Amino acid sequence: MHFIGKRYLDYASFIKLTFGERVQKIALDIGFSCPNRDGSKSFGGCTYCNNETFNPDYCEPTKSISQQLKEGISFFDKKYKSQKYLAYFQAYTNTYADFESLKKMYEEALSVPKVIGLVIGTRPDCISNEIINYLSLLSKKYFISLELGVESTNEKTLLAVNRCHTFEEAKTTFELCKNKGFHLGAHLIIGLPGENKKDLMHHASEISKLPINTLKIHHLQIVKNSIMGVQYKRNPEKFNLFSSESYIDFITDFIGNLRPNIIIERFISEAPKNLLIAPKWGNLKNFEIVAKIDKKLIEKNTWQGKFYN
Repeated sequence: MHFIGKRYLDYASFIKLTFGERVQKIALDIGFSCPNRDGSKSFGGCTYCNNETFNPDYCEPTKSISQQLKEGISFFDKKYKSQKYLAYFQAYTNTYADFESLKKMYEEALSVPKVIGLVIGTRPDCISNEIINYLSLLSKKYFISLELGVESTNEKTLLAVNRCHTFEEAKTTFELCKNKGFHLGAHLIIGLPGENKKDLMHHASEISKLPINTLKIHHLQIVKNSIMGVQYKRNPEKFNLFSSESYIDFITDFIGNLRPNIIIERFISEAPKNLLIAPKWGNLKNFEIVAKIDKKLIEKNTWQGKFYN
């Protein structure tokens, strides 16, 4: 794969090359729980988590999958006439249910006109061989992407944020899922408490060893109604939060250390203003940050994989 007009492999170019047209993800909320909330592993979830931070308005678990998708499609169809859609199972842990129920949900999503595939967000400890084989079968006909929340490659950090799975488990799951015909993605949070610059750079080399196609990165955001929100209020000095400038500077070095054929799907995510406690980056929009990253890469004369070995 080659960079097209950017100094890294960007997701939009990958979609264009793969499908030859606009493809839009539509986020769904099916009311899944998470083993980290329902007591099977822990209560209260990961310390940084408040799931309301990534649900669009049309996402309500009371609505059926078809209804959520159709509302999403009619919203985007007004903007762009010709395009296809991916059903994005996003909120909480989207393989955390019995196999038959999951099958029904995924198939309901794929039966909606214009939906050409699934993107499924989940945890490394919530994947069974049954699910892997089923997704492998689906991927013969549809575009299937499985995204696992790795969040950190540092075992101490994962323990501290009450993630309730290890990086070793993540590596094992990725190994089980590789070469099965579906895409693999990882999520990474940059700047969790206790991690210094060296630890953060180490993520790049560890993540590069995983058999992943795509990577979503974002900086740590402290949000309301999260355990971390309380911790931050009590001991702000324990957090080393990025300013927008320092993040742009860091992330341009980080991608220089990343395997050059990983598609970078995201550099930041924006928590809703009404939920964000810190860091406050003013009114900088997502696309403006990306433009600044692009500019900084040119200034530094660096690119994805420049320092990868």
